[in-house]
Amino acid sequence: MLSSLRTRLSLGSRLPHARTFVGAATAQKVEGDISSVFVSLSGNERPELPKRFLDLKRKLVAGREKSITASWQRLLQQLRVENQVIAQRRSSIIPQLNFESLDRDLARLRDEIRRRGAAVVKGVVPVSEARRFKDDVEAYVMDNPSTKGTVIPLPFSLFLTRIVGFPAHDPQVFELYWSPSQVRARAHPNLIRTQEALMKIWTSSDPKCPISLSHPITYADRLRIRQPGDGTFTLGPHQDGGSVERWEDDGYGKGRVYDQVFAGRFEDYNAWDVAPRLDAATDLYNAPGNCSAFRMFQGWLSMSWTGPERGTLLVHPNLQLSTSYILLRPFFRQIYTGTTEESLWDPQNWRLASGDEMTSELHGATPGHGQDITLEFHPHLQLDKTMVHIPDIEPGDFVVWHCDGS
Repeated sequence: MLSSLRTRLSLGSRLPHARTFVGAATAQKVEGDISSVFVSLSGNERPELPKRFLDLKRKLVAGREKSITASWQRLLQQLRVENQVIAQRRSSIIPQLNFESLDRDLARLRDEIRRRGAAVVKGVVPVSEARRFKDDVEAYVMDNPSTKGTVIPLPFSLFLTRIVGFPAHDPQVFELYWSPSQVRARAHPNLIRTQEALMKIWTSSDPKCPISLSHPITYADRLRIRQPGDGTFTLGPHQDGGSVERWEDDGYGKGRVYDQVFAGRFEDYNAWDVAPRLDAATDLYNAPGNCSAFRMFQGWLSMSWTGPERGTLLVHPNLQLSTSYILLRPFFRQIYTGTTEESLWDPQNWRLASGDEMTSELHGATPGHGQDITLEFHPHLQLDKTMVHIPDIEPGDFVVWHCDGS
């Protein structure tokens, strides 16, 4: 059973008197659950994007056609090699650190964490204390039956008057944010110490950037308890922090976060530079469940024992390559359809769309939702081979991944 306090830790904070959060949305959000965040969970069809996205795509590549094509070809070459490495190493590719030797482990594994975009910190909270968090949150729901979500097994759940979670018939992701257990976990000194250490992975290209790299803040998220053997709740590969905003001028473009990728220099893209994130708007549509805050990492604190094939998180462990591919994929079209490995990687089989070939499609991006990533839309990621499970986890272990991670 995967039991976790999903805190989605916003490890970056701003210095006093700076604006509180990055984001343009100001109107009050409509209430929703996790299914409102992703089209793949909502049961709805993805609508065709309006023509303004076609105009946007043409503007992004205008005058850069040769450099973007060359960059795409280099990217595919690197992906092909890296996919094989990931497929061979599987879960062992995720860096693991120990809380007791956190500073030494960070110094040793910093570059690997930056490359993989995810890490596990073992033993952040003692096992007994982490298990108590789970016991206490169950007791909290029993004492507060109107709580939006329940983690109480029968027969206790028969007496609850309001059960809100996802999926509706068997809630496992609960709209519960501020129970005493969640508050205590987020305030645990070991967790704060871990956050402070992880923030040092980030740097700033602007010495005057007012985002602090030493003062963690927390963005509260839902509670998840997955029952053993469950197969009904499966959230596929995705990116949080918006979707179409990654291409829009007044979205991530406002901070020029991905300028190097769109200029045909994906190798120069630094996912760990905090400065461009300052003005980026990640939630232009003020949608239910979407977040307008900048989060250096997302994370969860485990309250149970779990691991590969037992319901734990999957990630794509090459941050720069996967992000660059997702951003460039909408500009390229396949010339012929083949079933062989060579046809997939043949550079002559993919060309930059031009004229009437270009469409408004942004491959898995839908306004007001997160970015869905699929084998159909993103074949070169070979998701069936490269999405790897987080290694074995015990209660009190802390799992983190980059805000652009998939």
